[in-house]
Amino acid sequence: MKIFNRTKKTTISTNAKLLTSFFDKSIGLLKKENPKCLVFKTRFGIHTLGLVSPIDVAILDNCNKVVKLRILVKPNRIFLWNPKYSQVVELPENTIKISKTEIGDLISFEE
Repeated sequence: MKIFNRTKKTTISTNAKLLTSFFDKSIGLLKKENPKCLVFKTRFGIHTLGLVSPIDVAILDNCNKVVKLRILVKPNRIFLWNPKYSQVVELPENTIKISKTEIGDLISFEE
């Protein structure tokens, strides 16, 4: 799956994976076969337990508008947000900076 920042007209990822099962969402980036960019829904926050490098995280509303960004979430941390937002995009470190993504930007997904 490809992810685009429609507001900035930049590409966020060309190799993202949509996770739907509870097991896949729980394992996430720990599964080596998964790409480094994951998209999933959860209302309970995320963890970086077991990761070896930081990640960037974007939280989207139901219209795919960025409502929260966290750059360089270090390994072995927990990241929580307002539970009314459920769409999560986990990205390789510095992707938010490179794509110039900011709060309020509209994101689109393409197969």
